[in-house]
Amino acid sequence: MFDTVRKHQKLMQLVLMLFIVPSFAFFGISSYSSFMDKETDLVKINGKPITAQEVDNAAKRQAERVGGNPQIAQSLQFRQAILNELLQQRILGFAVNDLRLQVSEQALIKNLQGIPQIRALYRQDGTFDNERFKQLLANNGLTIEQFDASQAFDLKIGQLVNSVARTELSSPKLSEIISTLYETERQVQALPFEAKSFLSKVNPTPEELQAFYQANAKLFESPEFVDVEYIVLKAEPKEDAKVFSEKADQFANMTYDQSDSLKPAADKLKLSIQSQKGVTRSGPSGVSRDHPLANPKIIQSLFGDEAVKNKRNIEAVQISPGVFVSARVVIFHPAQTLPFVDVAAEVKRQVSQRAAEKLAIAAAAERYTELQKDPKSASGFGSAVWVSRNKPANLIGKALDDVMSVSQEKLPAYVQVDNPGVGTTLYRVDQVRQPTGVDAKVHKAQSVQIQALAAQAEFAGFMAYWRDSAKVKTINSLKPPSTGAGS
Repeated sequence: MFDTVRKHQKLMQLVLMLFIVPSFAFFGISSYSSFMDKETDLVKINGKPITAQEVDNAAKRQAERVGGNPQIAQSLQFRQAILNELLQQRILGFAVNDLRLQVSEQALIKNLQGIPQIRALYRQDGTFDNERFKQLLANNGLTIEQFDASQAFDLKIGQLVNSVARTELSSPKLSEIISTLYETERQVQALPFEAKSFLSKVNPTPEELQAFYQANAKLFESPEFVDVEYIVLKAEPKEDAKVFSEKADQFANMTYDQSDSLKPAADKLKLSIQSQKGVTRSGPSGVSRDHPLANPKIIQSLFGDEAVKNKRNIEAVQISPGVFVSARVVIFHPAQTLPFVDVAAEVKRQVSQRAAEKLAIAAAAERYTELQKDPKSASGFGSAVWVSRNKPANLIGKALDDVMSVSQEKLPAYVQVDNPGVGTTLYRVDQVRQPTGVDAKVHKAQSVQIQALAAQAEFAGFMAYWRDSAKVKTINSLKPPSTGAGS
């Protein structure tokens, strides 16, 4: 598809935003209106809505741009990202209009000449092929006026965003100081207290097991599942495409119009009604990947209200070229707590694990108290290793943060870091040093990252201000798209 918007390269690097081709270029700025039904409104910006249909359309376009997989456009997470981008575009658009930014004709012409598709329209003698230009725009549903307006609007957004993205650190030395902190090394020894080492000391009583089972019934539920019947329409190897297309239409229409049974469609098209029991939200178990029900869209539909509560056929889904499927829920089995006798072993395992973990933490705390009285004692600790934020070895997350936050004033120093589900670990820090060599390339890369974070923080504040100014209001949550016949 003809990309009518130049990319803001610096902003992409600093803020990682605005990756979708702006909707302005496809629909025209004036197309945003607030006449849609409120049920379709997701968010309003300055009283004007972003609708569910707009999100769906933008999701389909973006899915085409990243590979053409229609499943991507159906993903709730993907559509939420699309909604976030559309919201950001509208907020920026509001800011541009509110500030009354202007773009000179020279700047617009220069911008247009920088677009490869536009440059290709210049003839060898230097003249511009206006007819081909009009045709190119028409192929993308645009007039010259709409295209020029979208380009001018995009340039205004570029002016606004790039002015924010030029944020610089207040002190040139701050980046160097931060890099030095990341290079600072500490010599560390570890003493783990793992729950598994204390399991032999744990023997929960029957009363404790029952109490845990009653208090944590959700942990011992069997998942909800459905028993399903389904029909499959497949194109024959040498079947005429038009004939099969008519069959597919019949299949889709009959399963939808006569939604209380698959039998009418099965009888009409001479299809067998097949069954599958125990289908969970993860799909049917023990089947191949090409099984008719091993399709996320079908599973999503089978657990929708129409299928579960009303026992209606799901709408036909094309799961592969020339293969259509419809299905219906015969029996819905809700999630239920399994009897204690069936899960007694798992209950005991979990109770024992939790009790052993408490013992491990208590033992570590006792050892920590001893070390405060005799800091030089290193008994039980492992081999010493040098770590830094640039070279953390096997330290991650809170362990690295706590070790690197230890005061250098009084060493050796100790920290205790819990690892939920495993136990806890004591870390001994006894030396701090600066590396002998400095990697200029690493410093430069970190400087770029630090600058990017500064710009990102500035941009976040900028967007928060204009979000408030535009009176952004959430109307409805984004829902999964309704299922329909595949194409």
